[in-house]
Amino acid sequence: MAPLSRLNHRMIALIQRVREASVRVDGERVGAIEAGLLAMIGVARGDDTASAERLLQRVLDYRVFPDQAGRMNLSLRDVHGGLLLVPQFTLAADTAHGNRAGFSTAATPAQAAELFEHLLRRARSLHAPVASGRFGAHMQVALINDGPVTFWLEARGQRTTTD
Repeated sequence: MAPLSRLNHRMIALIQRVREASVRVDGERVGAIEAGLLAMIGVARGDDTASAERLLQRVLDYRVFPDQAGRMNLSLRDVHGGLLLVPQFTLAADTAHGNRAGFSTAATPAQAAELFEHLLRRARSLHAPVASGRFGAHMQVALINDGPVTFWLEARGQRTTTD
């Protein structure tokens, strides 16, 4: 069996600075925020609660909002913006080869659900307001990207290999 690469240890957040964002499931609005961050969350095989904690800190503290001089020097915490967390397993896909994504690098649905729920609980304990999509559901996400400003954040786990 090939060793697990470091790419298999990366919890991902694709963050977008938004004026507003919402998520619907079966026509029902299940989460919405006003100005803040929309964070699409991908969970990779090998991620753990430490990865989730590190990723959450990065999302909350990443400086993407303008200060008085117009420079991106303020974090979500600084501006007291909303946070919309949306699980998106496709972010953990292997897209390195071919014309179709492979999902062997993504966490199992049970592992990903557990880590997403952990991330959501911790986010709600550290910040407000926090809204979310629904894990495993087919969702429609609407947003007004502010800027546009979009960043890819990762929280890498331990750099270990196994045989």
